[in-house]
Amino acid sequence: MRNIITIHANDDWTIDAAFDDGAERRFDVKPLLDCEAFEPLRNLDTFKTIRNCGYFVEWINKVDLSADTLYLDGASLKR
Repeated sequence: MRNIITIHANDDWTIDAAFDDGAERRFDVKPLLDCEAFEPLRNLDTFKTIRNCGYFVEWINKVDLSADTLYLDGASLKR
């Protein structure tokens, strides 16, 4: 199972995540904002309340995304 080391919520509703295998990925949350559970994240201040829970990320309204989702559906960040 993948473990998230660090996360950063960007102003464009993307999440940058670094994983324990050294990979860095960018996940775009915008397509999810039309889903009822994710609607509160349309507010950028709410989106920025994201917290790292290791195997998933979570917001204050208890919406979450798994590390696998961020990893598999995210774009590689080449730095």
